Amino acid sequence: MKFRVLGSGAGGGYPQWNCNCSNCNRLRNGQINAVSRTQSSIAVSTDERNWVLFNASPDIRTQIENFPAIQPKTGIRDTGIKAVILIDSQIDHTTGLLILRESNSPLEIYCSEMVRQDLTTGFPVLKMLEDYCGVNHHRIPLDGSSFEIPGINDLRFHSHSLKSKAPPYSPHRHDPHDGDNIGVTIEQISTGKKLYYSPGLGEIEAHVQKAMEDADCLLVDGTFWRQNEMEHAGISKKTAREMGHMSQSGENGMLSVLNKLPNKRRVLIHINNTNPILDQDSEERQILTEAGIEVAQDGMEIDL
Repeated sequence: MKFRVLGSGAGGGYPQWNCNCSNCNRLRNGQINAVSRTQSSIAVSTDERNWVLFNASPDIRTQIENFPAIQPKTGIRDTGIKAVILIDSQIDHTTGLLILRESNSPLEIYCSEMVRQDLTTGFPVLKMLEDYCGVNHHRIPLDGSSFEIPGINDLRFHSHSLKSKAPPYSPHRHDPHDGDNIGVTIEQISTGKKLYYSPGLGEIEAHVQKAMEDADCLLVDGTFWRQNEMEHAGISKKTAREMGHMSQSGENGMLSVLNKLPNKRRVLIHINNTNPILDQDSEERQILTEAGIEVAQDGMEIDL
């Protein structure tokens, strides 16, 4: 199976349009060894014709144009996107659904009940789409059990709830529910190969640890390097934990978790514009390189 990283950045991308932090300022001025990033999304396929899209970022139009395989151009109006799985209801993971409104058929949307509620109340994008292409909603399980998607051959998906945060607009932002955020294992049935995808991890629960151990490849939360990164950048006093993310550094950080899982491919995604690992010459990036941990960038492809 083939995975394509359509976007590897956190909300706002990199550089963020209104940000003059060190990373963003240096990229604009050509003073950093780094590449720009659109907002987080991936696609998976076994035949490279029919694709499942994970999240629909505000940058989806650019991401599709940069990936000809997902736009096969065999008809007047055409797409290789057969379904969309939503990891959460964050603005940077769902706004792209509005760009897909010109679909010739209803969008096949797979998400949790809590995500569906957010997207029909606080940010009613699913209701808005009823007056355009329409939506077929499929409720996905939260207990690790599997589901398949019609038209997507040889793939099985296992989903479970995560401890993280609902979006700031959500009516239950400070009242967490199962399904606010999910992790997904994508399994190729014929080979048994598995990739675990979780761009918004707040805690390594037992079922998360098991999913990570069972996978051949991990594509997981790389949002922040340190807990107080936003304050360190002079932007906000919110910690990584308060925003629903593990930091990479520190005791029990993502780096320490991944270092205990050396015999698999490990890739960080959803990189915030403040994260020093964006600088390929930074000490923090060197730490990852020495540990054999990769940093996703737009256009990266993973074959399993």
